[in-house]
Amino acid sequence: MSEIDQNVPPVGEEIHLPGPSLLPLTTAAGITLILIGTTVFWVYAAIGGIILIVSVVMWIRDTRREISELPEEHAHH
Repeated sequence: MSEIDQNVPPVGEEIHLPGPSLLPLTTAAGITLILIGTTVFWVYAAIGGIILIVSVVMWIRDTRREISELPEEHAHH
């Protein structure tokens, strides 16, 4: 069996893709506000920091939940 054949998943195996999410957009918005706040007004940076922290925490929580829902055989790859 060639190396390519060994890396191909079995026929019918489900491929996991994350669902649609606004969290990358809100994370980027938080970072943008932080950058704007460092030059314009510190309150923008504080608001951006809060948005960034909340977004990252929610993103990590959602990812951990999705990973825990994967079938057991995926944990060993």
